[in-house]
Amino acid sequence: MIEQNFLTKDLLSEEDIKLIHKTSMEIFEETGVEIHNEEAREVFEDHGARVEGEKVFLPGSLVEEYLDKVPSSFTLHARNPDNNVEIGGSSGVLAPGYGAPWVTDMDGSNRDATYEDYENFTKLAHASDNLDVLGGVLVEPTDLADEERHVKMMYAGAKYSDKPLMGSALGKKKAREAIQMASIIMGEEEIICDRPIVITLINTTSPLGYDNRMLEALMEHARFNQPTVIASLIMAGSTGPVTVAGTITLQNVEVLTGVILSQMVNPGTPVVYGSASTIVDMNTGDLAVGSPEYAKFIGATAQLARHYDVPCRGGGSITDSLMTDGQAGYESMMTFNASMGHGMDFVLHSAGLLKNYMAMSYEKFVMDDEILDMVNNYQKGLAVNEETVAKEAIQNVGHSGHYLKEPSTIEHMKDFRVPALSNRKGFDSEEASKSTVERAHELCESILSDFEAPPLDPKIDEKLQDYMDRTT
Repeated sequence: MIEQNFLTKDLLSEEDIKLIHKTSMEIFEETGVEIHNEEAREVFEDHGARVEGEKVFLPGSLVEEYLDKVPSSFTLHARNPDNNVEIGGSSGVLAPGYGAPWVTDMDGSNRDATYEDYENFTKLAHASDNLDVLGGVLVEPTDLADEERHVKMMYAGAKYSDKPLMGSALGKKKAREAIQMASIIMGEEEIICDRPIVITLINTTSPLGYDNRMLEALMEHARFNQPTVIASLIMAGSTGPVTVAGTITLQNVEVLTGVILSQMVNPGTPVVYGSASTIVDMNTGDLAVGSPEYAKFIGATAQLARHYDVPCRGGGSITDSLMTDGQAGYESMMTFNASMGHGMDFVLHSAGLLKNYMAMSYEKFVMDDEILDMVNNYQKGLAVNEETVAKEAIQNVGHSGHYLKEPSTIEHMKDFRVPALSNRKGFDSEEASKSTVERAHELCESILSDFEAPPLDPKIDEKLQDYMDRTT
């Protein structure tokens, strides 16, 4: 977790927020949102919305009524209570990459992700001191049949980690099974409803829509009081207005629709207001996440979520680069620093991704972890007090000495951050000939070879295996 110091100024003024909210309410009432699930439409209608075919229209007063029911923060529980995290508190909660179907190897070649990759990235995420939540679709294990992927991924999270987990959002059945497995992991026979134990990602269908599977998963999580991250991935100029402000407004309508539905199903259900939106590259038609506009979406999303007093989610160390290179580094630093500087509560895609959301890289994962640690150090700010202004040391050394032997230097010399990956040695050092990617590759191999999984109760392991056998 990274302490939030809000070291980046707000992008939106109070007047900006009022206009976006006002326009959003008008779109709710006049244009509506397509809801491709009959049960969800009935829920909306039963709670005062107008339904015409598959479109749902919400009066602004209804939106505001149900927004008031959303908790401003919640604790996501892990099987190891020491790893519980508060989402919406004073620190940003970090999760690794999510959803990539490919793995990019060190030579830049792409291949389909496998379950072995999934297990390896789970180990890397658990070993990181910076990542707090894992699971979900760390990568898409294409060598597994569709009907078993979600349970095998949950099992890997339990086997190799005791941090909080993400679960499946692919329909009612898979969402229920992920919640059931999370309950078993927590040592319970029955589904746990009294505390959040698994979180999932619900994506909108832009513009102004939700598909059936996402709606099923959203409602299933709400029924069992399990949290959801509700997010839009709108491409400004393609699936949304070309202006950032216009797409922010469209995103606001889409995300609030899911937030309101969750509260209609079960008032007080934890939910996170999310964004993965950015611009479309007008030269290629591709998503452009390594852009300053993406960082602006992060800032505006965080402000709107705070306006509604709802926890917020943004992207992490994201890049458009096809390989782990300089572009990947500077774009990832910009996007992650924007998330932390603007006070994001939950940061998905914090480590490993290349080519927007399409590929994971082992070397990039380790390099991103270095970025997370650097930004964490920066976000802690600066301690200024009678001791740290160092009057005594300055007067002792005077005008022509040095501070190497000063007692305060000995006392505080370990306060400086020591990099795990970055090279600060000279041109004549052994590491001088190695690139950052080569060093990252070596560090990654070392982490995986030395990895020791946290102990899992054999009885829980047996129950998980039995559950997987019965459901696949």
